[in-house]
Formats: sequence, structure tokens, C-alpha cells
Amino acid sequence: MLIEARPVTDPEVAVLVTAQQRELRAADGGLDGQVTVTHDDIRYLVVVDAGRVIACGGIQALSADTGELKRMYVRPAHRGRGVARQLLAALEELAFRQGHTTLCLETGSYLPAAIGLYRSCGYRPIPVYGEYVDNPYSVCFAKRLPVAA
Repeated sequence: MLIEARPVTDPEVAVLVTAQQRELRAADGGLDGQVTVTHDDIRYLVVVDAGRVIACGGIQALSADTGELKRMYVRPAHRGRGVARQLLAALEELAFRQGHTTLCLETGSYLPAAIGLYRSCGYRPIPVYGEYVDNPYSVCFAKRLPVAA
């Protein structure tokens, strides 16, 4: 397995992000409307296994100190193998290299596996923020990133 950076315009990133958004719409009953594909300012990492992109996630800067985890997704056939945990660690390293001291995220209350992953990786609940404030299904988490010695 290889984790590598890909541009926001990469077609394989677009395929995974679209799949992630469709899965989310199905899980929340379609309450959030149309599929959102990408933001130009997200820095993406992908997981490649046997030449195929099987997972993605990105970091978007909210401020100089704070990054937001975006679009974490693992293809269903590859779940339960530690792929998301490895990708999350790589995304945390990317956020740290970008100068962020805190990484935050939003997920849905209807996604217990995602919540369990984030909690087990040291993320703690925070108040709902930004564009998520009016979404009754949003739950938000944050983690303080290690400081270089």
C-alpha cells in the first residue's frame, strides 16, 4: 500500500469523493441535497493498493493554525483493514507539515464507525462550527497535533 499526494483535479480523487458524498446522502436519507465533489483548496492524499486508488482524504486550512479533515473515504471492499487509520495518520502529518497545530473535522451522528475511528485516534468532541452549525446530524471533533521538539 502506498499513500501519495494527488491534485484536487485528479480524476480518481473525484471518483472517490463522489462515491463518499453519495454514500453520505444515502446514510442521512438524502437530507443534505446534491453531491459536492471538491474544493480547490483541499490538499488530497490517496491510498493506492495494487495500482488502484482505494481511499482518499484531504486537509483544508481554516486558519494558519487549524486545518480541517475533509472527504475521508475508503472503498467499502477495503474497510476493516486499517486503511483509514493509516490514511488519517498521514493526513495528520500533512497538516503538521502545513503548520497546523490543531486538526478538526465534522462527521455525521449516523456514522458510528467514523466516530469510533476518530475517538480511538485521539480526537475529542468540540462544538459544531462553521457551515455545520445548522445541521442536526453534524458532530465535530478536534485533535491537537504534536509540537516539534
